[in-house]
Amino acid sequence: SLSVDDDVASFDIVLFRDKEAREEQLVIVSWMTTNCCNLMCAHCYQNADERNERELSTLEAKVMISQIAQAGFKVMIFSGGEPLLRGDIFELVEHAASCGLRPVFGTNGTLITPKVARRLKSAGACAMGISIDSVNREEHDSFRGVQGAYEAALSGIEACREARLPFQIHTTVTDWNREEICDITRFAKELGAMNHSIFFLVPVGRGADIADEIIGIEQNEKLLADILRTGREVGIEVKPTCAPQFMRIADQIGIETRYSRGCLAGLTYCVVGSEGIVRPCAYMQEAAGDVRSQPFDEIWRTSPLFQKLRIQAYKGSCGVCEYESVCGGCRARAAFYHDGDVLEQDDYCAWSGRAR
Repeated sequence: SLSVDDDVASFDIVLFRDKEAREEQLVIVSWMTTNCCNLMCAHCYQNADERNERELSTLEAKVMISQIAQAGFKVMIFSGGEPLLRGDIFELVEHAASCGLRPVFGTNGTLITPKVARRLKSAGACAMGISIDSVNREEHDSFRGVQGAYEAALSGIEACREARLPFQIHTTVTDWNREEICDITRFAKELGAMNHSIFFLVPVGRGADIADEIIGIEQNEKLLADILRTGREVGIEVKPTCAPQFMRIADQIGIETRYSRGCLAGLTYCVVGSEGIVRPCAYMQEAAGDVRSQPFDEIWRTSPLFQKLRIQAYKGSCGVCEYESVCGGCRARAAFYHDGDVLEQDDYCAWSGRAR
């Protein structure tokens, strides 16, 4: 399944290379197209398995996509579950492209055949995010819950290469694979990926069952620095996600990053669930609205939850930290560990006790 690592806003790095595009404000939405999935990943935030009968229909999805474009969004991530299990996926990608959106995917990669890759590109898909959680196939397959998932993902990557469809690698960090994250970055470079997006586990969905595998705060601090240094060393862009502290660490160790902020939830990014519920990010349970009862563009503009996040009146250590404006703390973790308060401090930060 796509779980925690396949639908977060990281695709800007594979879509915008020229100066004009880099200066454009990128507003990204991720749509969990379906709850259906062909894998059974240990960390799936959506607990994806079987299709939900209340998933948006083709017509409802097209209306929503048009409203997303009208709201000024630039990139639409087709996520899931596994988005390639929707029978209308090529039609929806084509519609998104016709609305002026740049369609990209978060996928486990196992269903990308050469024919599928060509059809995706023809429909207007701009990039694919494919999950690789270990350089060891047995470990990857164990984490993804299906034997053969690793080889199928590599075949999907090869199909993208043949179709000249850009791709990036997605990896979720847990205690069992933290020592090989930088090796996966090097592997991503060897594969020809344009980016390595590294996701730090938030214990929601099935991820709650492996909460004890979340790495410690000091380990998190060291790993973020190692990730940034490795990306610079091998010449591939890296993007830690659900770890906004990477912005502070990049500044402290003297590594330039093209990003301007860590946590984007509700600011320039949001998600829509398979049933049409809009939330600030995939790991926040708090709802901003329902596209079946209110147009998406109206939800994005007027939702009290989004308005609260945009005020950025953070509490605790996040509210007094000198890196507040570039980090913002992980709002999902703040809400999860503080009874739904999206403005509370992010406790998963080595710097919080030293904030002034």
